[in-house]
Amino acid sequence: MNKRIGVIGILVEDRNSIESVNKLLSLHAEIVVGRMGIPYKEKNLSVISIIVDGTNDEIGALTGRLGRLQGVSVKSALTQK
Repeated sequence: MNKRIGVIGILVEDRNSIESVNKLLSLHAEIVVGRMGIPYKEKNLSVISIIVDGTNDEIGALTGRLGRLQGVSVKSALTQK
């Protein structure tokens, strides 16, 4: 399968889900190129951006699992090729 490079944006509004987010990112570490996380205390949420390099299936598995967590919103943008 062809690999694609992309960015995944994650908003964590339920602080109880942060540990689960980190576990999922560790489970998919083989496709994670880089990560930046910023706690936005004034708004009581965390913003995480992930750069990934993987197949559609690998990236979809990660975003799908993240999106099922309580209080977590996920969006991704991938290269065309």
